[in-house]
Amino acid sequence: SQLFFFLVFGCLDNFLLAVMAYDRYMAICHPLHYSIIMREELCVLMVAGSWIISCGNALLHTILLVQLSFCANNVITHFFCELSVLLKLSCSDISLNELVILTEGGMISFLPLAIVLGSYIHIGTIILKAPSTKRLLKVFSTCGSHLLVVSLFYGTVV
Repeated sequence: SQLFFFLVFGCLDNFLLAVMAYDRYMAICHPLHYSIIMREELCVLMVAGSWIISCGNALLHTILLVQLSFCANNVITHFFCELSVLLKLSCSDISLNELVILTEGGMISFLPLAIVLGSYIHIGTIILKAPSTKRLLKVFSTCGSHLLVVSLFYGTVV
């Protein structure tokens, strides 16, 4: 259960940062259409999708891990159960687990990162086309806290 919740909340953070970056993109690049595009239904749909994908990802890794066998009396010397540590303790074939981690884990990691980077690159190009001190301050006040959280999250991941 500890591994499941660790994977759920790590993946959920990743997707929610992407949702928030898309929201900032819409607010800055399409301010007149923001209230039409970012309806409550779309926001609920994006958050629910983030939860569903995160739970599905964690459930997949947990189910694959439960099917492995652990031969000896193993002690985990870490303060939480990390997936890679548990795979090292297994005496079964872990090639399927590793394949799933690389393919599905890679998509779940890089797709939200690409959305975040794409959103902020587009915001940056919009700002540079029409530089204005007032607009620049408004963008930094809108995006500053999110950029800080994104850099802390992805900085620790790297």
